[in-house]
Amino acid sequence: MLSEKLEKALNEQVRIEAESSQVYLSMASWAEGKGLEGIAQFMYNQSDEERLHMLKLVKFINERGGHAYVSALNAPKTDFGSFQKMFHELLEHEIFVSNSINELVHVTLQEKDYATHNFLQWYVAEQIEEEALARNILDKINLIGNDKGGLYLFDRDIQQITANSAAIIPKA
Repeated sequence: MLSEKLEKALNEQVRIEAESSQVYLSMASWAEGKGLEGIAQFMYNQSDEERLHMLKLVKFINERGGHAYVSALNAPKTDFGSFQKMFHELLEHEIFVSNSINELVHVTLQEKDYATHNFLQWYVAEQIEEEALARNILDKINLIGNDKGGLYLFDRDIQQITANSAAIIPKA
Protein backbone atom coordinates (compact mmCIF):
# COMPACT_ATOMS: atom_id res chain seq x y z
CA MET A 1 0.00 0.00 0.00
CA LEU A 2 1.32 3.43 -0.96
CA SER A 3 1.42 6.24 1.56
CA GLU A 4 -0.51 9.37 0.62
CA LYS A 5 2.75 11.33 0.32
CA LEU A 6 4.32 8.76 -1.99
CA GLU A 7 1.17 8.38 -4.11
CA LYS A 8 1.13 12.16 -4.63
CA ALA A 9 4.84 12.17 -5.55
CA LEU A 10 4.40 9.28 -7.98
CA ASN A 11 1.46 11.03 -9.63
CA GLU A 12 3.61 14.13 -10.05
CA GLN A 13 6.15 11.93 -11.85
CA VAL A 14 3.36 10.61 -14.08
CA ARG A 15 2.70 14.22 -15.11
CA ILE A 16 6.40 14.87 -15.71
CA GLU A 17 6.74 11.78 -17.91
CA ALA A 18 3.60 12.76 -19.87
CA GLU A 19 4.94 16.29 -20.37
CA SER A 20 8.28 14.83 -21.46
CA SER A 21 6.47 12.87 -24.14
CA GLN A 22 4.80 16.09 -25.30
CA VAL A 23 8.09 18.02 -25.29
CA TYR A 24 9.73 15.43 -27.54
CA LEU A 25 6.65 15.24 -29.76
CA SER A 26 6.87 19.01 -30.25
CA MET A 27 10.59 18.69 -31.04
CA ALA A 28 9.80 15.96 -33.57
CA SER A 29 7.20 18.10 -35.29
CA TRP A 30 9.56 21.08 -35.40
CA ALA A 31 12.38 18.98 -36.87
CA GLU A 32 10.07 17.38 -39.43
CA GLY A 33 8.95 20.84 -40.53
CA LYS A 34 12.59 21.76 -41.10
CA GLY A 35 13.21 18.71 -43.30
CA LEU A 36 15.27 16.93 -40.62
CA GLU A 37 13.58 13.58 -41.00
CA GLY A 38 16.16 11.57 -39.06
CA ILE A 39 16.07 13.93 -36.10
CA ALA A 40 12.26 13.96 -36.28
CA GLN A 41 12.12 10.15 -36.18
CA PHE A 42 14.54 10.09 -33.25
CA MET A 43 12.33 12.55 -31.35
CA TYR A 44 9.14 10.65 -32.22
CA ASN A 45 10.80 7.55 -30.74
CA GLN A 46 11.83 9.51 -27.63
CA SER A 47 8.24 10.73 -27.25
CA ASP A 48 6.92 7.16 -27.44
CA GLU A 49 9.49 6.02 -24.88
CA GLU A 50 8.48 8.73 -22.40
CA ARG A 51 4.84 7.75 -22.78
CA LEU A 52 5.78 4.16 -21.91
CA HIS A 53 7.62 5.44 -18.81
CA MET A 54 4.43 7.23 -17.80
CA LEU A 55 2.29 4.12 -18.33
CA LYS A 56 4.69 2.01 -16.28
CA LEU A 57 4.21 4.43 -13.37
CA VAL A 58 0.42 4.50 -13.80
CA LYS A 59 0.21 0.72 -13.64
CA PHE A 60 2.54 0.56 -10.63
CA ILE A 61 0.53 3.12 -8.67
CA ASN A 62 -2.71 1.28 -9.34
CA GLU A 63 -1.20 -2.14 -8.57
CA ARG A 64 0.01 -0.85 -5.20
CA GLY A 65 -3.48 0.21 -4.18
CA GLY A 66 -3.14 3.86 -5.12
CA HIS A 67 -4.95 5.81 -7.78
CA ALA A 68 -2.98 7.12 -10.74
CA TYR A 69 -4.27 10.45 -11.98
CA VAL A 70 -4.19 11.82 -15.48
CA SER A 71 -3.70 15.54 -15.01
CA ALA A 72 -3.58 18.60 -17.22
CA LEU A 73 -0.27 19.15 -18.97
CA ASN A 74 1.67 22.30 -19.72
CA ALA A 75 1.94 22.92 -23.45
CA PRO A 76 5.50 22.53 -24.76
CA LYS A 77 7.19 25.23 -26.79
CA THR A 78 6.93 24.86 -30.56
CA ASP A 79 10.03 26.66 -31.86
CA PHE A 80 13.56 25.62 -31.00
CA GLY A 81 15.62 28.01 -33.11
CA SER A 82 18.15 25.44 -34.30
CA PHE A 83 18.72 21.73 -33.98
CA GLN A 84 21.75 22.49 -31.78
CA LYS A 85 19.61 24.49 -29.34
CA MET A 86 16.97 21.80 -29.40
CA PHE A 87 19.45 19.12 -28.33
CA HIS A 88 20.78 21.39 -25.56
CA GLU A 89 17.19 21.63 -24.33
CA LEU A 90 16.90 17.85 -24.55
CA LEU A 91 19.88 17.47 -22.20
CA GLU A 92 18.53 20.11 -19.81
CA HIS A 93 15.17 18.35 -19.78
CA GLU A 94 16.73 14.95 -19.05
CA ILE A 95 18.70 16.46 -16.15
CA PHE A 96 15.42 17.90 -14.83
CA VAL A 97 13.79 14.44 -15.05
CA SER A 98 16.78 12.82 -13.34
CA ASN A 99 16.51 15.29 -10.46
CA SER A 100 12.80 14.55 -10.18
CA ILE A 101 13.43 10.78 -10.07
CA ASN A 102 16.11 11.30 -7.43
CA GLU A 103 13.66 13.29 -5.29
CA LEU A 104 11.11 10.53 -5.70
CA VAL A 105 13.65 7.93 -4.56
CA HIS A 106 14.36 10.12 -1.53
CA VAL A 107 10.64 10.10 -0.65
CA THR A 108 10.60 6.28 -0.81
CA LEU A 109 13.38 6.17 1.76
CA GLN A 110 11.60 8.67 4.02
CA GLU A 111 8.42 6.61 3.77
CA LYS A 112 10.33 3.33 4.21
CA ASP A 113 8.66 1.97 1.06
CA TYR A 114 11.37 -0.35 -0.19
CA ALA A 115 9.19 -1.99 -2.84
CA THR A 116 8.70 1.37 -4.56
CA HIS A 117 12.36 2.18 -4.00
CA ASN A 118 13.26 -1.03 -5.81
CA PHE A 119 10.78 -0.26 -8.63
CA LEU A 120 12.31 3.20 -9.14
CA GLN A 121 15.83 1.83 -9.61
CA TRP A 122 14.85 1.08 -13.21
CA TYR A 123 14.11 4.79 -13.69
CA VAL A 124 17.41 5.77 -12.07
CA ALA A 125 19.32 3.54 -14.52
CA GLU A 126 17.18 4.77 -17.43
CA GLN A 127 18.02 8.39 -16.63
CA ILE A 128 21.75 7.62 -16.57
CA GLU A 129 21.33 6.25 -20.10
CA GLU A 130 19.18 9.18 -21.26
CA GLU A 131 21.67 11.77 -20.03
CA ALA A 132 24.57 9.85 -21.60
CA LEU A 133 22.67 9.73 -24.88
CA ALA A 134 22.01 13.48 -24.85
CA ARG A 135 25.67 14.23 -24.07
CA ASN A 136 26.83 11.85 -26.80
CA ILE A 137 24.59 13.59 -29.33
CA LEU A 138 25.80 17.03 -28.26
CA ASP A 139 29.41 15.86 -28.70
CA LYS A 140 28.58 14.85 -32.26
CA ILE A 141 26.81 18.16 -32.91
CA ASN A 142 29.86 20.07 -31.66
CA LEU A 143 32.01 18.15 -34.13
CA ILE A 144 29.67 19.13 -36.96
CA GLY A 145 29.69 22.84 -36.19
CA ASN A 146 27.98 24.68 -39.07
CA ASP A 147 28.91 22.14 -41.75
CA LYS A 148 25.76 21.41 -43.79
CA GLY A 149 27.24 18.15 -45.07
CA GLY A 150 27.84 17.12 -41.47
CA LEU A 151 24.23 17.98 -40.62
CA TYR A 152 23.03 15.82 -43.51
CA LEU A 153 25.06 12.85 -42.24
CA PHE A 154 24.04 13.49 -38.63
CA ASP A 155 20.36 13.61 -39.61
CA ARG A 156 20.75 10.28 -41.39
CA ASP A 157 22.83 8.62 -38.68
CA ILE A 158 20.89 9.72 -35.58
CA GLN A 159 18.30 7.07 -36.30
CA GLN A 160 20.94 4.49 -35.34
CA ILE A 161 21.71 6.09 -31.95
CA THR A 162 20.01 4.57 -28.93
CA ALA A 163 20.28 5.15 -25.19
CA ASN A 164 21.97 1.78 -24.78
CA SER A 165 24.64 2.52 -27.40
CA ALA A 166 25.40 5.90 -25.79
CA ALA A 167 25.83 4.43 -22.31
CA ILE A 168 28.19 1.64 -23.32
CA ILE A 169 31.51 2.01 -21.56
CA PRO A 170 34.43 0.91 -23.71
CA LYS A 171 36.69 -1.76 -22.27
CA ALA A 172 40.27 -0.79 -21.52
